[in-house]
Amino acid sequence: MPAVYRSSLCYVLQGVKETSVAGRAYRYRAGEFLVSSVDLPVTGEIIEATKERPYLCLVVSVEPPLIYDVLQTIPMQLQPGSQSGLYVGRAEPALTDAVARLVRCLDSGSDRAVLVPGILREIVYRLLAGPFGPMVAELGMDGSRTQRINRAIAYLKNRYTEPLRIADLARLAGMSESTFHEHFRRITTLSPLQYQKLLRLQEARRLLVTDGAGAADIGFRVGYQSPSQFSREYSRLYGHPPSVDLRERMTA
Repeated sequence: MPAVYRSSLCYVLQGVKETSVAGRAYRYRAGEFLVSSVDLPVTGEIIEATKERPYLCLVVSVEPPLIYDVLQTIPMQLQPGSQSGLYVGRAEPALTDAVARLVRCLDSGSDRAVLVPGILREIVYRLLAGPFGPMVAELGMDGSRTQRINRAIAYLKNRYTEPLRIADLARLAGMSESTFHEHFRRITTLSPLQYQKLLRLQEARRLLVTDGAGAADIGFRVGYQSPSQFSREYSRLYGHPPSVDLRERMTA
């Protein structure tokens, strides 16, 4: 399943999932979690689930203002950690307890109104106190590399059909082109061109199974000028040419 992950915590309650980006796979199961600090185009696959024990997870949006507020209220000594924008960790008992209390609030409107804000604050605190705290902290720190890369990502997501201009993205991030390219790859595990390509191909696949247009037309709509290049890159990512997904739509 292709998707664009937002800045969030994905806590697995049951089953196993594998998320892939740029050829790197992140596998996580019950009691483990994945955190994304930037918007990332990924492919997710549920690799362990049955009718009796379906895959279950809780996704919690990780908001920069809340991270900033926690950092201001409780000064923390952050340990050196990963600079990547995506990581998998094993939940400590305190984080698991907070997630369990959050789930118990979901069926009650009054519980959500009164208790959830405090629990979300606690979850952010637990993430900051963990081994990947520096990466989470950067999301809430004004002017941090993660926030500046996020500005460039937002621009790129809104203009992914246009020709890629690294100079414009670097200017938005307030970096030189070489520094921007280095930090973009470090945080997203992708080059800006790879990021744009994944956005284009994910949207193309969505259109192929939902829209009435042909493959060549859809390729042009997502930014490709050459149908052969579109077909080649689509096949490289999904393992088959766009015509296969087009036929499935037409025979569905």
